[in-house]
Amino acid sequence: MIYGIFGPIVNRLYYGDNLTVLRNDIPSESVDLIYLDPPFNSQANYNVLFRTPTGEQSHAQIEAFEDTWHWGGQAEQAFDEVIHSGNTDAGELLRALRAFLKENDMMAYLCMMAARMLELHRVLKPTGSLYLHCDPTASHYLKILIDAIFGAVNFRNEITWKRTSAHSSANRYGPVHDVILFYGISDKMKWIGGHERYDEAYLKQRFARGEERPWKDADLTGSGVRHGETGKEWRGFDVTAKGRHWAYPPSELDRLDAAGQIYWSKKSGSWPRFKRYLDEAKGVPLQDVWTDIDVINSQAQERLGYPTQKPQALLERIITASLNEGDVVLDPFCGCGTTIHAAQKLKREWIGIDITHLAISLIEKRLNDAFPGIKYEVHGTPKDTEGARALAAQDKYQFQWWAVSLVNAVPFGGKKKGADSGIDGLIYFKPDGKTTEKAIVSVKGGDNVNVAMVRDLGHVVDREKAKMGVFITLADSTGPMRTEAVKAGFYETPYGKFPKLQIVTIAELFEGKRPSMPWADPAAFKKAAKEIEGGTQDPLPF
Repeated sequence: MIYGIFGPIVNRLYYGDNLTVLRNDIPSESVDLIYLDPPFNSQANYNVLFRTPTGEQSHAQIEAFEDTWHWGGQAEQAFDEVIHSGNTDAGELLRALRAFLKENDMMAYLCMMAARMLELHRVLKPTGSLYLHCDPTASHYLKILIDAIFGAVNFRNEITWKRTSAHSSANRYGPVHDVILFYGISDKMKWIGGHERYDEAYLKQRFARGEERPWKDADLTGSGVRHGETGKEWRGFDVTAKGRHWAYPPSELDRLDAAGQIYWSKKSGSWPRFKRYLDEAKGVPLQDVWTDIDVINSQAQERLGYPTQKPQALLERIITASLNEGDVVLDPFCGCGTTIHAAQKLKREWIGIDITHLAISLIEKRLNDAFPGIKYEVHGTPKDTEGARALAAQDKYQFQWWAVSLVNAVPFGGKKKGADSGIDGLIYFKPDGKTTEKAIVSVKGGDNVNVAMVRDLGHVVDREKAKMGVFITLADSTGPMRTEAVKAGFYETPYGKFPKLQIVTIAELFEGKRPSMPWADPAAFKKAAKEIEGGTQDPLPF
């Protein structure tokens, strides 16, 4: 467990630049495993796509983050920090790469990653490990970068994950895999390993004996001569004559035979074999090519709509292979929180960092849905009106996404230029428990709000054929604004009537006030399935 000045530093979400959070909040040698999936070369900005509760595609697309790395001031600063970091191998490598690549997008990406990899190396325990998920576009550059920081001797595997089925691709073989670079930090690295399921053909071919309890035969000897107990003759079979040794001492072989776990072939001269029962088999030891974990398809229950979401089974495999219960997992690009979800399910501690409030609010909802009553801390999000004002001044889009999350609304619109639609979020509700209706949410983070803004919201509600409108304001509402909202009248249902336009301030939201809605639908994002907290990894189906 991580301890800082104020106690345990685990089960925390951080909003902010992961480089800043790592430097300021994560102590050295405090993390057992790091998984990161830093995006590159998507050829497009990542949008979070939402669907309405009725299922049709919504035009509420949020530009979650821009996967565009350009050479500029930040990249130059990161380059200088690495050069002067004291890690001469990393500095010299970046200098050589810059001479080769010049000042382009890839070089900017590598500089930003190098600064972060130095911090990730610092926070790992001597028994720790790192898994970096990437596509083949950048994997070769990232490998030599990590070699320089972690040491080439600590490279363990390049894992190939087949992330999609075959598809055609012009002028090249179909790209169907991602790369996961697996490193230890030292020769003390913790390793548990794992297994994958047997395929059906193997089961039918090898576990063909035994109707009620299928089994296969396995060798009872190993290569090489030994002079101890396992090198002795047993039952007339001289194992050393074959240049081998027994897998068990003769006394243990006698016990296994008495228990019926040794197979004696009727064929003359055949050596005894071990009966390995299917219900005792763990599966095939994990190799470095993973084809048994499917990508999240459009109908998958765990799909939440986040663009880079990885299958939970992938993270569960990584976590169980390298961590024991109670160990600490860190994901510095935690996105929609699959690493966090898997860690919580498997009783590991966790730390997640992301640079968008959209991701943090999605993770909060995911955790609360899957693990009712879960306790964790969120850092970097506003805790009072002063914090909200600072966020609004820093980034109005992040402020809007954070504000709409307070009323459980679906965010609407992104950092796109063009006319303001007047919609920052949508709240869906079911006045009769069946038919889905919507309310328009408008967020204002400026110091000056006026009656015209409330009137404009009313026009948007009418234009969009919505039933209600919610006006969220950082500044205090005025008397004329409240009067204008009252003039809009009520939305009447058989179950009661509700103000058609409602004004709520950020201060009121901090105090627990929420808009009055008829049977509000809580699914701003798709609801995560409820988990049994402290559950184990799903067993392998043989």
